[in-house]
Amino acid sequence: MNPYCDPETGICTPSTFEDLQSIGQDKLTDKTEIIYIGDPMCSWCWGISPDLIKLRDYYRDKEVGYRIVVGGLRPGGGDAWDDKMKDFLKEHWGHVTEMSGQPFGYRLMDRDDFNYDTEPACRAVVAARPLVQEKEMEFFEEIQRKFYVESEDPGQLEFYQSICEKFDVDFKKFSDRFESEEIRYETNAEFSLNRQWGVQGYPTMVLLHKDQLFMIAHGYATFEQMKAQVEKTMEEA
Repeated sequence: MNPYCDPETGICTPSTFEDLQSIGQDKLTDKTEIIYIGDPMCSWCWGISPDLIKLRDYYRDKEVGYRIVVGGLRPGGGDAWDDKMKDFLKEHWGHVTEMSGQPFGYRLMDRDDFNYDTEPACRAVVAARPLVQEKEMEFFEEIQRKFYVESEDPGQLEFYQSICEKFDVDFKKFSDRFESEEIRYETNAEFSLNRQWGVQGYPTMVLLHKDQLFMIAHGYATFEQMKAQVEKTMEEA
């Protein structure tokens, strides 16, 4: 496994990243909104999650929208599940806890086999989006919690049953969407979109304001740091 998660910057770099420099204009609107580009199986995205929810809630009454674009950290996975991989994860997760205070369970390391494929978890967020509406970030976070704390496998459909129950989402309806070609396509389209925007790692937060995208944070940041950057950007733009 390549060391794509940096303990100093709080950034996880996607395995399929291509060196795209400019931020594109696809799927932009004329409203002001915070766009979070992240992956449920990105550990720094788990670390920043409480601060992102706080940021979303702070701006909810200020006519600033909030949306998620799923990143695709390691679609398909394929890394060897060996001692080297497990040691890397243990050390890295420890850094995230030290920085953010977020908890991790380590029973995942007891598995003889595991494919660190982040596509299904991202697809689950896309599938659930119209079913949970304003609770999309909380749904995203529950996937993170069940994976990082409870050490369950997001690659299995049944992983999502208890999460759907928590959000009063019909599991059959979710399952049909999750397994559909349409949602697979939409998920891959979001992977492509954030690469077109030049996103080089997760978590990344940008502000869409006056038809332009502005970087708010790239890597782990606190609520206060992100809020200050949003305010500065809106004042100067």
